[in-house]
Amino acid sequence: MSTRGRGLHGHVLDTLGPAITAGDYPPGSVLRTDELAQRFEVSRSVMREAVRVLESMYLVESRRRVGVTVRPRAEWNVYDPQVIRWRLAGADRPHQLRSLTVLRSAVEPVAAGLAARHATAAQCAELTECALGMVATSRGRQLEKYLVHDVAFHRVILDASGNEMFARLGDVVAEVLAGRTHHEVMFEDPAPAAVTLHVRVAEAVRAGDGARAEELTREITVGALRELDILAP
Repeated sequence: MSTRGRGLHGHVLDTLGPAITAGDYPPGSVLRTDELAQRFEVSRSVMREAVRVLESMYLVESRRRVGVTVRPRAEWNVYDPQVIRWRLAGADRPHQLRSLTVLRSAVEPVAAGLAARHATAAQCAELTECALGMVATSRGRQLEKYLVHDVAFHRVILDASGNEMFARLGDVVAEVLAGRTHHEVMFEDPAPAAVTLHVRVAEAVRAGDGARAEELTREITVGALRELDILAP
């Protein structure tokens, strides 16, 4: 089980991770484990555990007789949900939101078209339930409740595509949807047209209409990009 975000090393990660992704420690910076342990008032073993997590994200690498070195951004695991969360919390938010939304626009329409061919009856029912949940929470500033249904909807689309590579992007899409909500890169209530599009996607998938499902999902992602032009240029 992942221990990220828990215990003493979680406290270290919550500070050090965002600092690295924000550029406070530029690539090539050398971090001394002993010095960091003193700064955070933790044991060296706790510090080493935190470093191991950062290494798993390819944010840093440990070298003998050198220390912990911050890796170039091009080497980071930019698909790691925690890395995405840290970048969304910092000054890199506009760029991160845009790059993730462009990724969604490239992947999700194709996934929806595939879902219309491969979705099981249970997945179709779940998709419809998620869409109706979005409708029910789309008014009255219920953004957190809406987010739950929105994330679930897009996870089902990716899973139902039958493509394991698309399915693994579920956490990535969840982070960008959560980031838009938690960092107020949304209108006070979701756009009615966008909510309706989700309902129509569910209908197209259930009807086995791949072309329609893909077309409607592309409208959703294009709309998300337009929102960024207005709210996070």
